[in-house]
Amino acid sequence: MASPTTRFLHHHSHYSSASKILIFFCLSAFLALALIANLFRASLSTHYLAIATNWVDTNAPLLIPNLTAIPHNNNNNKGKDGKIAKRRGPERFLSATFADLPAPEWHWKQMPSAPVPRLDGYSIQIKNMFYVFAGYANLDHVHSHVDVFDFSSNKWVDQIKMPKEMAHSHLGIASDGRYIYIISGQYGIQCSGPTTASFSLDTATKKWKPLPPLPAPRYAPATQLWKGRLHVMGGSKENRHTPGIDHWSLAVKDGEALEQQWRDEVPIPRGGPHRNPCFKKTKPVLLKPKKLFVAILEKWCDIHCLQKEVVFHLTLVIWCRACIAVNDRLFVIGGQEGDFMAKPGSPIFKCSRRHEVVYGDVYMLDEEMKWKILPAMPKPDSHIECAWVIVNNSIIITGGTTEKHPVTKRMMLVGEVFQFRLDTMKWSVIGKLPYRIKTTLTGFWDGWLYFTSGQRDRGPDNPQPKQVVGEMWRTKLHLS
Repeated sequence: MASPTTRFLHHHSHYSSASKILIFFCLSAFLALALIANLFRASLSTHYLAIATNWVDTNAPLLIPNLTAIPHNNNNNKGKDGKIAKRRGPERFLSATFADLPAPEWHWKQMPSAPVPRLDGYSIQIKNMFYVFAGYANLDHVHSHVDVFDFSSNKWVDQIKMPKEMAHSHLGIASDGRYIYIISGQYGIQCSGPTTASFSLDTATKKWKPLPPLPAPRYAPATQLWKGRLHVMGGSKENRHTPGIDHWSLAVKDGEALEQQWRDEVPIPRGGPHRNPCFKKTKPVLLKPKKLFVAILEKWCDIHCLQKEVVFHLTLVIWCRACIAVNDRLFVIGGQEGDFMAKPGSPIFKCSRRHEVVYGDVYMLDEEMKWKILPAMPKPDSHIECAWVIVNNSIIITGGTTEKHPVTKRMMLVGEVFQFRLDTMKWSVIGKLPYRIKTTLTGFWDGWLYFTSGQRDRGPDNPQPKQVVGEMWRTKLHLS
């Protein structure tokens, strides 16, 4: 007969075994429940993802998984230190041409090319003569002359050498229909510094005259003739990015300065959202449109004499946008924030990319000096400073750049022709250019729409910029 102690130990052993079995089953059940819950959650997540993928905003780009983009060679997955890099999920694919808009195919005829290829050039049309200024051949070579095209004979008829001290890009430019005034701008290649040197060109005699230097150098300052005085406002300071607020004026007549020093005027308010000062036969007025209107007037780009209408053209510290005055109304169209800056310490001022945002916003300043928001462009568009003409109560815009590709972050060019009807205030896409291109120089004569120069795309399936061209094209323009 077992003793009490032996019976106790035997009973305790059975109790311990039962406890261990119970704990084991509890843990197993808990793990099983956790696994089931996880699978259930994953199932719900997959189901939601399937619903979300099919519920696509029609205005948003469609991203498609690119399963073929996963490399099979393990050697390609090694980092710089030789270690195996962590494999990412499937790459995302988006068509390079997703931003192209449907548009009619136009018949374009190639005309005599400009004597040189040109990027970021400037143009002024005075009757049948088309003056094309400066610009880049490439980042390491800039032009120092003016090419002249005669729309009547369809020939490049002249070349005017620029003064040695004159800027090569980012000019301040204005004209009275004969004399062209060139103020400050960038002197040199890449993202070089600005100069204060200023000049006037008599288009009748083709002679230059020096003007008093600007008190401080500026990139692309807003320049306008007003009541006998040449007003120069804002622009970018020496670092090519910071907006200036200075405002100077100089009395001029027939291409000559009537005084030796620039006069200080009311400074332009510091640039920022919802502010923009503008002249309109009164003192400068601070205006506040409701939406985007960043920085200050930066550049009156040129004056066109088309169909007896005087048309003013400018860009802003929001670079590369078109601004057009028609019948006492000022239209500001498109443009972008941000631009390249010189790389710190670079001996050649090598350009370094900065963040850029492209807009399609359109604003109108009416006779009551009030800004109105108008329908936006069919898509954001920039680099259109000299890419427009006025025809039959419509603004015609050719090419430009739009928002960067959301996956590759590469710049994308525009290949459409846009029409903005001034009677209905509506946009339409009316045609296609021979290729996508930015910084076109556009003119209109005798029913023909012309454009020349700029930087074109890499091909029909690749809207990224590549070759700088000097080609000129024209098409017969038929507007409804």
